[in-house]
Amino acid sequence: MARAIERVAGMTARLVVLISGSGSNLQALIDACADPAYGAEVVAVGADRDGIEGLNRAERAGIPTFVHKVRDFAARSDWDSAMTETVAGYEPDLVVSAGFLKLLGDGFLERFDGRYINTHNSLLPSFPGMRGPAAALEYGVKVTGATLFLCDAGVDTGQIIAQVAVPVLDDDSLETLTERIKVAERQQLVDTVGAMVRGGWRVEGRRVVVG
Repeated sequence: MARAIERVAGMTARLVVLISGSGSNLQALIDACADPAYGAEVVAVGADRDGIEGLNRAERAGIPTFVHKVRDFAARSDWDSAMTETVAGYEPDLVVSAGFLKLLGDGFLERFDGRYINTHNSLLPSFPGMRGPAAALEYGVKVTGATLFLCDAGVDTGQIIAQVAVPVLDDDSLETLTERIKVAERQQLVDTVGAMVRGGWRVEGRRVVVG
């Protein structure tokens, strides 16, 4: 059954971005949102740790931030509930995992079903998990890339929204390949989020259609 999410013409979409590190993808979204024609605004940035550059980027841009550390809660489910309620309080149209290194639970996924997206540094379903570029190099593939997808309860298993290919060069090191993937991944994130918030999207089984 198809599920559609549409935007009201002329309305600015509200983005909540979740991070765990330097926030380079976050910065790309902040920069894109500076253009009113982009159609979105980052209304909050959340993290699972403090003292990270991504939070500094948000604060310099005047964006509200929040931090929920797993260890500060008696149970993982309590952390998940706190994340769910805090994010919901910002009334997001789209929640973007931009280098967020924690899996959120069923409560969060149900609350933001079809609206929680993540980016991964391989062409899924190949090389899921934390070692995407390294696994691609080790396997000897000639093409890898980045995938933007809807989050579900699995590890990098949700419906694919967009993909971009990055060639693996004969003289690539892990560092050079990872950096080229990051550049392509960042541009894909900005372009696809913009298309989603301006044109809406629909989910048809495993397929996500934007616009």
